[in-house]
Amino acid sequence: MMMRFIPAPLHRALLPIAHRMRMSWRRWRGTPFAGVSAVVTNLSGDVLLVRHSYGADVWSLPGGGLGNGEDPEAGLRRELTEELGLAIGAVTSLGSREEVLFNAPHTAHLFTATCNSRPKPDGREVIEARFFPSHSLPEPLSKTTAARIAIWRERAPESQS
Repeated sequence: MMMRFIPAPLHRALLPIAHRMRMSWRRWRGTPFAGVSAVVTNLSGDVLLVRHSYGADVWSLPGGGLGNGEDPEAGLRRELTEELGLAIGAVTSLGSREEVLFNAPHTAHLFTATCNSRPKPDGREVIEARFFPSHSLPEPLSKTTAARIAIWRERAPESQS
């Protein structure tokens, strides 16, 4: 990826500006976009949450945007590897959710997976990543994350502690 040639501190400083520009463009155009998000748990059933270097200062599920024609599961694996250094085994789809993000239509492909290693935030997009007990998630959670976790709780109760 081209961004790896930019020093991490500069990249981190530029991301909030790029994020605002991208969201303004989406708001203005109203162009649909798609992404992936996953409830990743460790072997104890704790939930992985991340904080990004851009956007609102909230805890979120790991994931990201999909490229044109990119398979959602492949996109999830790419995002987890790039941003957290995680390789995951089996992935279970929780389905898709139609949302409106930044006043533009958004399709969120939701997954669940288990990971037995510690995340290593890239220090660019993700500045913090930690596992939390599923019954004691940190605040603030983004509203989108709370809604996606509710779907996970409804559809995959056997995977929770």
